[in-house]
Amino acid sequence: MWSRRYVLAAAMLPLALLVTWDAPERETVTERGTDVSATRPAAPRPAIVGRLAWRAEEAREPADYTESVEAVFVHHTNHPNEYDCAKDVPGMLRSMQEDHIEGKGWDDLGYNFVVDRCGNVYEGRAGGADKAVEGAHTKGFNARSVGIGALGHFGAGEEVPRPMLEAIAAVAAWKLRPGVDPRGRARMVSTNDASRYSKGTAVRLDVIAGHRDGYHTDCPGDALYEALPRLRELTARLRDEG
Repeated sequence: MWSRRYVLAAAMLPLALLVTWDAPERETVTERGTDVSATRPAAPRPAIVGRLAWRAEEAREPADYTESVEAVFVHHTNHPNEYDCAKDVPGMLRSMQEDHIEGKGWDDLGYNFVVDRCGNVYEGRAGGADKAVEGAHTKGFNARSVGIGALGHFGAGEEVPRPMLEAIAAVAAWKLRPGVDPRGRARMVSTNDASRYSKGTAVRLDVIAGHRDGYHTDCPGDALYEALPRLRELTARLRDEG
């Protein structure tokens, strides 16, 4: 039986429709993904709960891969925040994956990684956590980026749990290409007119950016967006210690 909290989370899934994702843009894919370990990552690989553990559905199509990771886009999933990390999260991930596949017509979960309020990191989109898998998370800017979904809703005045922020930083520090400053900016080129910038527009975005920086949305919520400067510092510290 589902727990009371999971029932609440499932009931609130329609809220996730307020957050707009995008199907993978396939303009810069490569035949084989880049193995992060082969490029000497600037920070160690964090502990990651694999897809098998949360019983993910197999992806409908093989994964697409992009070039080295130059940017991180932070999202919130718009789920209620009061969930049990051990009992509820696997089911919440499966429901979100089902929504992305059946509701949006994609071939898998959009985010590359999902982080819960307890600081657990989950492998999202299939294709290999160690590889530069092209996600479906930020319309116009899926290429050369990683999408990390914070499981919950982080509007103005809501608390962003410290373990969650530290876990996002750990993923960002590991996945970003060596030499990239998490406190700096990355040159990105929009691949979709429906993004915040018309197709072909070159822009300089924060290396660690919020979904709203690339698309017309409130995501990742005011509270999490305001925490991004702290997240950049945490990420930089982890890379310095790497």
